[in-house]
Amino acid sequence: MQNKFLSLLGMARKANRVSLGYDKALEAVHSGKSYAVFLASDLSKKTKRGLVFAAENTDIAIISTEFSIFEITNAVGTKTGVVSVNDAGFAKKLKTLI
Repeated sequence: MQNKFLSLLGMARKANRVSLGYDKALEAVHSGKSYAVFLASDLSKKTKRGLVFAAENTDIAIISTEFSIFEITNAVGTKTGVVSVNDAGFAKKLKTLI
C-alpha cells in the first residue's frame, strides 16, 4: 500500500472515522454524518446510482476513485467498495489526494 490516499483511508479506518459498505454509508449519508463517500472503480453501476441519488440534495461528495475493491479492501481491512468518511479533516485531505 504505497499510495497516500489508501494509507490515509487506512488511518481513518483505524481512527473509527469511516462507515464501510453500501448500507452503512447510506445510513451515514441520510443521518448527515458523512462528509464524503469514496467508491471503488469496479463497483456496480446500480450501487453507484443508489448513493448518488441518496446524496443528491446534500453537499456530500460521492467520488469514484481509481482504486479497485481489492485495493480498498487491503487499505481498510474489510471487504468493501464503498467508504463513507465521517470526519471533516480526513474527508478534506482525502479529496485533495484524489
